[in-house]
Amino acid sequence: MTARATPSRFLKSVLQNGVGRYVCQLKRVSIIFSKNAQSSLGVRDFIEEGVVDYAKKNPGTVVYVSPQSCRIPKIVAEYLNGNVREEIITSKTSPQISELLTKLTDQSGLDIIRIRKPFYTNNPSIQGQWHPFTNRPLSIGPIRPQKESAE
Repeated sequence: MTARATPSRFLKSVLQNGVGRYVCQLKRVSIIFSKNAQSSLGVRDFIEEGVVDYAKKNPGTVVYVSPQSCRIPKIVAEYLNGNVREEIITSKTSPQISELLTKLTDQSGLDIIRIRKPFYTNNPSIQGQWHPFTNRPLSIGPIRPQKESAE
C-alpha cells in the first residue's frame, strides 16, 4: 500500500492522558484457555505463576481467567474507549504472555496508524515556526564567511 492509502492522523493523547495523573486505558483482560489442550500449556503456567503478580501491578485492570473447552487460547483486551483486541497465544511461554500483557496494558486502545506530523497544536501561530534567526536584528546584516586578512 502507498502512504496515501493508509489512514493517518495527528499525534494526540487519549483524553489528555498524562496532563493530570495517568489513567491506564485497559479496563478488562480475559484469558481464555483449555484445561487439557497442549496449545494452552504456557497459559496454564502463566496462570499458576504470573497472573497474580500482573493483577497486583495493575489494580485498575480487571483480570478474568476462564477455562473453556477451546482449541485456541487467547487474550481479549477491552479498553475504555470501547475497542476490543484479541491476541492468540497458542504455544507461547509464560514470559512471552507476560510481555504481551504488558504491551496491551501500555497501549491506548486506538488502532496503530501512520502519524501525519510529530507535532500538532489547536492554536497554531500566525507568525510561523521559530528558528534561530527569528528575532535577529536586521542591522547586523546577513551571515557570511569571515574574510581572511590580506597580507
